[in-house]
Amino acid sequence: MTHDVADTGVAAEELKQFVERVERLEEEKKALSDDIRDVYAEMKGRGFDVKAVRQIVKIRKQDHSERKEMEAILELYMSALNMT
Repeated sequence: MTHDVADTGVAAEELKQFVERVERLEEEKKALSDDIRDVYAEMKGRGFDVKAVRQIVKIRKQDHSERKEMEAILELYMSALNMT
């Protein structure tokens, strides 16, 4: 049974709604994660390198200038380690 603000000092019904909303969103997030995992599994089944695809997805999330800066730093570090 929920109590109102006068009884507990907490807006119990409002709190309950927030908690239920978060729970629904967590369920949706889990479903989306499962869907993404399935897509990667399908890619792997078709012969794609999933690690490379994950890296591409990560890179595509970056803004162009951010990506260029990271590439320059990576190139500098690889050069310093004689990896080029």
